Amino acid sequence: MATLLLINPNTSPAVTGLLQHHAQSAAGTQVQVQAVTARFGAPYIACEASYAVAGHAVLDAWAAARAQAATAPLAVLIGCFGDPGLWALREASPAPVTGLAEAAFAEASALGRFAVVTGGLRWRPMLQRLAQALGHGGALAGIHAVAPSGAQLAADPDGALALLAAACREAASQDGVRSVILGGAGLAGLAARIQPMLGVPVIDSVLAGIRHALALAAAATPGGTSAPRAGFDVQWQHLSPEMTAIGRPGQ
Repeated sequence: MATLLLINPNTSPAVTGLLQHHAQSAAGTQVQVQAVTARFGAPYIACEASYAVAGHAVLDAWAAARAQAATAPLAVLIGCFGDPGLWALREASPAPVTGLAEAAFAEASALGRFAVVTGGLRWRPMLQRLAQALGHGGALAGIHAVAPSGAQLAADPDGALALLAAACREAASQDGVRSVILGGAGLAGLAARIQPMLGVPVIDSVLAGIRHALALAAAATPGGTSAPRAGFDVQWQHLSPEMTAIGRPGQ
């Protein structure tokens, strides 16, 4: 069965399980979602430092999964609304790579101006920068970051629902907003519960990620001669055996 590799860039197995559940339901029965957890880093990414470490952890998790797999995945999805390591992994992986933020931004931009609701106040400037880098800065109406982190919200989704719904209503009230993204791996599944309270689409970043990853896989040309080799074009020092093994030029 074809596989989609889903990388959780933080070290929380509970988040990985949540991602696996919602992603597999969205992917259907013809694609097996393989969700893996970062082997080092933060339990939940909530600042610039943890984000920087997560980029390395994503590359390491991909290299470890590649070393264990008999076949390459259809696509790779970075399971964080912030996409740490996106461009580096895209450079190294022959399979298409996307992240929750890139996928959700693209889906929302197709509808017009959009707003974002997420957990963790430090994410606001980080996501503004990412939206600009991904070419969606002009469509972004605003980022509404609630004070609890994504980890805190995920730990009590029922309790978080009222807070997130209020933030989504405020985001949707901005002039010209056509959709609201509920961004965060730990918030998977909550957009469907908030949707009846809003008059514009509420986009679940995890489900958007699966849709975008599968679309990229379908558009890829199987067996194309121009696909890059899997690996890194530098010789690593003092990194994991899996990264070191595919980091030597010429292999």
